Amino acid sequence: MSTLNAVVMAVALIALTGAVPVCAGDAGIEARIAEAATGEHREPGHAARNSQRHPVETLAWFGLREDMTVVEIWPGGEGWYTEILAPVLREHGKLFAANYAAVPGGPEYYERNAGKFAAKLAARPDIYDRVVVTALMPPHANTAAPPGGADMVLTFRNLHNWIRSDVAAKMFAAMYAALKPGGVLGLVAHRAAAGSQAADPGAEQGYVTEDRAIALAGAAGFELVARSEINANPADSRAHPDGVWSLAPTFRSGDEARYAPIGESDRMTLKFVKPGG
Repeated sequence: MSTLNAVVMAVALIALTGAVPVCAGDAGIEARIAEAATGEHREPGHAARNSQRHPVETLAWFGLREDMTVVEIWPGGEGWYTEILAPVLREHGKLFAANYAAVPGGPEYYERNAGKFAAKLAARPDIYDRVVVTALMPPHANTAAPPGGADMVLTFRNLHNWIRSDVAAKMFAAMYAALKPGGVLGLVAHRAAAGSQAADPGAEQGYVTEDRAIALAGAAGFELVARSEINANPADSRAHPDGVWSLAPTFRSGDEARYAPIGESDRMTLKFVKPGG
C-alpha cells in the first residue's frame, strides 16, 4: 500500500468511527500499559474491570507516552487509573495526582478518600514513590500542578461531580493552566443522551451530554480534536433509579442481578488540546 493510500484510509477511519489508528510504533506503549493494567499491585477486583473500562485502548488513544508529565485529576480513594499510570511513568515520566482535600464545611467524603489514596500510595513505594500528590478543590485549592508543565491531563468519570458542585468552570481552568501549549486533555465521563441535559441540568444522575462537556472545555480555551467510542455501552439505557450508581461497580439500587449484565455506564471519550503547541 502506498503512503498516500494509507493516509487516505486512516483519515476515512477517523471520519467514520472517531478512532485514531494505532501506529506500529505505538505497540511498545500499549504493551507497557497492558502490563501495568494486569499487574499484581492492583487492588482486588480492579483488573477485572479492565474489560469495562478499556484502559489500554483509552490511554493509547489519548497518546500516552512513558516520558510524559501527566496530571491525573481526582483519582479519588481507589486510584483505579493511578495503578496503571504510576508504573508506566515511573522511570521516564512524571505523574501528578491532583486529588480531593478537606474543605471548610465540605463533606467528610473528600477528606476520607484523600486519606485512603495517600495510604494506598504509601503501602507500595516500589510503585508509587514518585507520584506527586496535590490538592485541587476549587475555590479553596485551584492549582493541579506547576503551571504550563504538563504534556497531558487525564480525568475519568468526574465531570458530573464538578457540575453538581458548581465548580466545573474552575476545574477546566485549572486543567488548562497545568498544560503546556499543545498539551492534551483526555476526558472520560458518563454520557447522557444528546439533547437530554435539560431534564437533569445538575447532573444528579451522573450523566452529562457530550455537547455540554465540549462547551465547558471550550469555554476554558480547549479545542476538541477527536472523540472515540472506546468506552461506549449501547446497553446502558440511562433510565435507572439511582442513575449511574445503579450500575456496576456500585449497584446502589441493590439489584445486582438486574444491573450486572448491563455492565458499566455508557461513556464519552474526548480528546482536547491546549492551543499553541
